[in-house]
Amino acid sequence: MKQPHYLKKGDQVALVCTARKFTKEACEPAIQLLASWGLKAVLGDTIGKDNFQLGGTDEERAADLQQMLDRPDIKAIWIARGGYGTVRILDKLDFTAFIKAPKWIVGFSDITVLHSHVNTLQIPSIHAIMPFTVPNTIETAVVSLRKALFGETLSYEIPSHPANKTGQASGELVGGNLSILYSLLGSATSLNTKGKILYIEDLDEYLYHIDRMMYNLKRNGYFEGLQGMVVGGMTDMHDNAIPFGFDAVQIILDITKEYAFPVCFDFPAGHVQDNRALRLGQQVVLAVEKERTSLTFSDGGA
Repeated sequence: MKQPHYLKKGDQVALVCTARKFTKEACEPAIQLLASWGLKAVLGDTIGKDNFQLGGTDEERAADLQQMLDRPDIKAIWIARGGYGTVRILDKLDFTAFIKAPKWIVGFSDITVLHSHVNTLQIPSIHAIMPFTVPNTIETAVVSLRKALFGETLSYEIPSHPANKTGQASGELVGGNLSILYSLLGSATSLNTKGKILYIEDLDEYLYHIDRMMYNLKRNGYFEGLQGMVVGGMTDMHDNAIPFGFDAVQIILDITKEYAFPVCFDFPAGHVQDNRALRLGQQVVLAVEKERTSLTFSDGGA
């Protein structure tokens, strides 16, 4: 992996919309947060644009992100919010300059499109809170983003979920939103998970959708050679009038039961208030024990 440089005080961070719209006024908490860390926010042209649900037309959103990918003075790109729309602009982007001088791309949910794409380019990124979620985020998540950006040690220890599959694993952490990973299957942006640790989370899905998506990942070889799985928030799941019969945890356990890799549930990341930062594309050690689970990141040194 060709890792971006960690940030230092005085660096500039771009805020752009690649999916849903976001106003300049709504950016203020994020701008103040960056300032408290000694960083300067640079608002992209899409901030404040309004094209129905989206933060500008596809062409406007692609041009804005392209500008920030290419600008050498921008050291990180913080996507304003998720929703839907990033995949619409992906094939309009040129990553040539970004590959030569990579920078941190930060966000979650729909931003899994970008996380997956830059992973195929062998460049890490940060799955973390976004400007949209800053006002409703708790301190542990905020602090974790600062640590991730500035290159401080990331190491999490949480109580183990009773359904966890115990074991220890190491490998590159990849993944993001399950629905997005599912939507990218068969494309050049789909992840290679062999020898790696897969992180997944999702929001507002029917349980049978979770089952279908997990089976599709399995049939596409995502679990062959996988070293471990980290399951974040499976938030606001739905069921039909006739129950599906399994919750999200049971679905995941059933589909992965033939594999020996450890599985951790209820990790604090995803569509939850305590959305801890994850440096995707970086080596981690996952230790799932009966009482405690830990996830420790290596220091890429950049």
